[in-house]
Amino acid sequence: SSDSKEVLLPLHLSVEIPNVKLIVPKVGDKKRIVELSEKNAKEYRLEKLKQVQIVDPERHTNRIMAEMQKLLRMPVEPRHIEGFDNSNIQGTNPVSACVVFKDGKPSKTDYRIFHPKTVEGPNDFATMEEVIYRRYKRMLDEGESLPQLILIDGGKGQLSSAVKSLRLLGLYGKITIVGIAKRLEEIFFPEDPIPLYLDKKSETLKILQRVRDEAHRFGVKHHRTRRKNSTIKSELEEIPGVGEKTIELLLSKLKSVKRIKESNLETLEEIVGKVKAKVIHDFFNK
Repeated sequence: SSDSKEVLLPLHLSVEIPNVKLIVPKVGDKKRIVELSEKNAKEYRLEKLKQVQIVDPERHTNRIMAEMQKLLRMPVEPRHIEGFDNSNIQGTNPVSACVVFKDGKPSKTDYRIFHPKTVEGPNDFATMEEVIYRRYKRMLDEGESLPQLILIDGGKGQLSSAVKSLRLLGLYGKITIVGIAKRLEEIFFPEDPIPLYLDKKSETLKILQRVRDEAHRFGVKHHRTRRKNSTIKSELEEIPGVGEKTIELLLSKLKSVKRIKESNLETLEEIVGKVKAKVIHDFFNK
């Protein structure tokens, strides 16, 4: 134990220690000593947490799950999280991505892509409403285990649209659902006008950001693929008498429009037969 007659503190305590003076310095060297001590303590704690993550990953996961449950006002830990994001760059070829995290880690085999069926044009809110309904209607019909947490990439509008579908399915209140807005990383809860701001170093925020970013990455990847395929198909669709099945057959065998254009008549005949092969060959060799 220390023989010092004074102890420096960052804040006032409602305790007294006999023969010891408790000081909360405001300026000067003593203030800097307190700040350095706080910094050292934080770094020590972070280092200990890193060691736990390496040596005992299960304990690390359990701690994060418990923290998320508390901060996100959940009745249970979010062991199964699903995140949603819409991608419709330039308003064409819209897709919606659903990513799944289990125990805070991506479960890529469970990822899903949705192509909106009932929405005309770029409409983020209607798309979110449709996709959430389709996802959880199917899970209910097939008896699959539902997530404890749904994360929507977006603010109040997207969140409200998702909530509509959960209400229709009788799931609202049974699954925690929140939205995350990009600019200030605000966390929105249904029926609560005031967003939650989490500490930027919070493990909870980091998990939510990772889910959101992964949904965005997955959605953009498939959106680009769909746009590319759409462009390729549109060029082949100009060939008279060539339908979608023939186009898909050609692309599955030759992989690109360039290779289709460069193919000789014999190669095309092996894939689509003599009549269509001649039409395709003549179209690209006018």
